[in-house]
Order: sequence, then structure tokens, then C-alpha cells
Amino acid sequence: MSKLNYLLILLSLTGCHENKSIKETCQVQESTIVHGEYICGDFHQHTTYSGGDYSMGYTMKASKHFDLDWWANNDHGGVRELWGMASGKDLGTEVKWENTGIQLLGDPHPKQWMWRWQSLKDWSFKDILHWRERFPENIIIQGFEWNVPGHEHADVSIIRHQFDTEAPHCSPLAQFEYMFDEADKDQTGGKMFDWEKCLLQGHTKTLAAIKWLQTHYPRESWIIPTHPERSNRYTIADLRDMNNAGPSVCFGFDGQPGHQKNKTRGFGTKNIYTHGQISGKKGATFGGTGIFCARIGGVWDALLSEGRHWWIFANSDFHSLSDFHPGEYQKTYTWVKEKTAHGIVDGLRSGNSFISNGDLITDLRFKIQNAVMGECAKVRKGDSIHIQIKIYDPDTLNYNHYSNYTNPSVDHLDVILGHVSSYIQPHTPEYQIDSTTTTKVIARFDATGNQKDIHGIISQPWIDHHNGWKEMTLSIKINQNAYVRLGATNNPLNTPEEVDAAGNPLPDIENENSAAKAFSDLWFYSNPIFIEVE
Repeated sequence: MSKLNYLLILLSLTGCHENKSIKETCQVQESTIVHGEYICGDFHQHTTYSGGDYSMGYTMKASKHFDLDWWANNDHGGVRELWGMASGKDLGTEVKWENTGIQLLGDPHPKQWMWRWQSLKDWSFKDILHWRERFPENIIIQGFEWNVPGHEHADVSIIRHQFDTEAPHCSPLAQFEYMFDEADKDQTGGKMFDWEKCLLQGHTKTLAAIKWLQTHYPRESWIIPTHPERSNRYTIADLRDMNNAGPSVCFGFDGQPGHQKNKTRGFGTKNIYTHGQISGKKGATFGGTGIFCARIGGVWDALLSEGRHWWIFANSDFHSLSDFHPGEYQKTYTWVKEKTAHGIVDGLRSGNSFISNGDLITDLRFKIQNAVMGECAKVRKGDSIHIQIKIYDPDTLNYNHYSNYTNPSVDHLDVILGHVSSYIQPHTPEYQIDSTTTTKVIARFDATGNQKDIHGIISQPWIDHHNGWKEMTLSIKINQNAYVRLGATNNPLNTPEEVDAAGNPLPDIENENSAAKAFSDLWFYSNPIFIEVE
């Protein structure tokens, strides 16, 4: 059965770290990850529990169909109208909480909607348990999309008790939502569980929430700002504050937002991009990647240049058929030592992840000396570092049924290096600076070599093993602390509307996007490996 026919059948179914040096951020010299595997996931997807058009069951089946190993349901916090198990276009039903006879707890809502803490605790998680039984080989996690006080949204999960052998539940997550979600105005519902509502406001409340997670669930939770550029509500100072408050729980953001089928790719609005200006700190997507990540020397590089463990991820943000399904277009690949929920959280925190859209690559082996992504290689000043890269570019069809371009291949891969200093002090002018001038493309690999870009970089040929694997090696002398990360695309330099003469992705907002166009413009990004010069 073809993937398209299968899809058609599916659619018919129902802490502060000031003055840290790289010596403190480098956790290990040699890789401790010997055994394990990359698994792919998506931790931002919606159902009719909050803003989605389709039922929980539909979204679970779609996640399974599009080859995800794990996923998290991430419906919005606050308050919602519909019972997500019984409502959806796939079911042809819309069941409001007020018509179910279910007791609504907490302060009465004027529209008789249910507070999200209750739907998480008593209803959504029951659905998660049901679908775990249906798909026992997959790991399904309950999360929610946090309305971050004073900011944009963030993906949140706490896995404590979700996978208990007896009587699993998600009460810690429901408690966090009740205490800290900006849209949850219930003041009384949590009292029966001894939950104390946080009465702080704005950014201060956000930092209190992160510190609460860092204190209570430092190894069992995550906070990942999602589409961080969308509404001009995250500055680099905010992100630094958040990482300082909870370095074990707030350790990255979505480099590639969801909604990639949208006419204005990724964000769905034009009011955050000034025509022709790409130097601003906010903006539309560039090759489907937010400007925080896509701009070399931008926000992400500024954070890495402090030595921060701040990683990038990608998620579908699936709401409706105007979006790609979970796993259909974007995947986050994370190395796990064990295929469990705890293994996933540890893997996300480790930084050994990469993101890829359109199945451009599906595996990566990236090392410097013996260090892998998220780790630190140690060298003596003036010594050469040996960068080893292998990407797996599959010679198989992806899930593009919108055009005939169904087996993309990598055109070139860039090696990007930035210098590392130390953590910037809060309350200094530098704390607000969201760029760095030390991050640059230092090498490029492609099939033939000898391709010169506008900055004079001449590409080197990779070794094609003719089994999907392409291998690259690079040796450079290093005299100061640094990091190295990778980026690759299917489009050559100087591709109109897609890639400029230096290899940078061009803004997607210039031309109307479509599913077919998104599948013609594919990018992969790795997380960094740090280098400490002794």
C-alpha cells in the first residue's frame, strides 16, 4: 500500500550561572555515550482538547504512521471548551464540557469550560494511557503548551509518575499548569490538592516557575520555548535569565517552528519581518528555520558563545490539515542510552540531538576527538582538532505527496565555528546583546568540491560510500575555546528564493509558501560540540 493511500485511510479514522567558563560547561573530555541509538520525536502537537481540529486518537495515529518513536501531547494551558477524546473533525462530533455532565472543578468559568489543570489530570492523561496500550512500542508523554507569563509559549512536561507501574498519573504537570500558566485564572481548584497559586506577574513569575521545576524535577522535566521569534516576546536577556534559573530544565528552544505548511511559513504572520531586512533580531523563517537559529552569529550563536548548554529542536505544532502531521515533515533526532521516558529527557538535555526536515538526513555521526554533540573536546593550544562527520542521506521516498520531489539529497554541508568566552553577567549592557561576530562558516563539503562562494570558501568533496552514508573529515588548528556545529541543505548556493551566494537561507516571507514549496527547501542542523583549549 502506498504512503498516500495509507494517509487517506488514516484521515478517515478516528539557579544562576554567572561567570561560568568553558571549563565549567565542558562536562566530559571523552564521550560517555557508547551504547544507544538516535530516535525521532515530536513534542508539540494539538488535539481538540485545545485548539486542534482533530481528536486525540487521530493525532496519536498520525504520529505513529509518520514513523515517530516518541511524542508528547502538548495542548494549551489555561481553559478549553471541548472534550478532546470525543470531539474532532475525524469523528464528526463536537462535545462541550458543559454538555457532558462532568463536574467542573475550581472557579466557575463563565462559558462553562474546563480549566486545563483538570483536563490534564482527569481526562487527557487517561487518553494517553489508552494509546500507550495501543502502541506499546512507542513512548507517549503528556505535556502541555505553557502560556509563559510575559512571553510567548513554551513546551513543558514533567514525567514524574507518568510511567509508574501502578496508578500512573500526571498530577505534577497539572499542578505546574495551575500554579504558573498565564491563562489559568482559577484561584480555588488547586486548594483541594494543596497547590498554591503563584501570584507573581510577568517575567518574574516565569523565572519562579522555572526555579520550581529546577528544585522539584531537575531530571524529569523540560521547558522549551516554542516559535520563540513569533511575537517579539523573547529577548536574549530573557532566555539567559531562564537558562540561569533552571539550567537542567530550560536548555533550548525550537530552532525550526511548526506550521511549515502555512502560507507564511512557520509563523503565519507578516508583522514581524521588515521587507528586505534580515539583520533584525526577530523575523520570519529562513528555510523554515527561525532567525534565532538560521542567522549565523545570531541569538543562538550568541548563547553558545558563552558556553551555554542551549540546544535546538524542531516540532510540528500540528493543529489541523493546514499543518504537516507530526513526523510528516519535521523530526528531532535524539541519542538515547535507553528507550524510555527518562532516557528521552536525559537525551534532550544532553544536547546530542539534530533536526531535519523532509527526511533530508536521518542519521548523523559527528565527533571531535572523542566528544559528540553537547560534549566538550579538550586540546592543547595550537594543536589540531579532528572533526569527523558522517551523514545518512537516505535513497528512499519521504512523505511528500504534494509534488514529485520525493527523494531529496544533500547538496552541501557547512561546518560552522564560533569562539567561546564565559557567561555574561546579568545587569550589564552585554547581557542584552543578541549577536556575535566570531561565528563563521569555516569549511564546506559537497559531492564534487571546488565550488567557491562569495566569501572565498572553496568546497571540499565528501566521500560517498554509495549506501546513503557520506563522510567528511577536517583538521584545523585551534588556539582558543570554541564550538563547532553543522548545517546542510538540498539547494545549491545561489538558488533563487532559497539560498544566497554565501550559503545562507533566504527569508521565506518573500514568496507565498505551500506544502510543495516547503518540501523543496530542506535544512538540517546539528547541535554543537564544544572545544576547550588547555
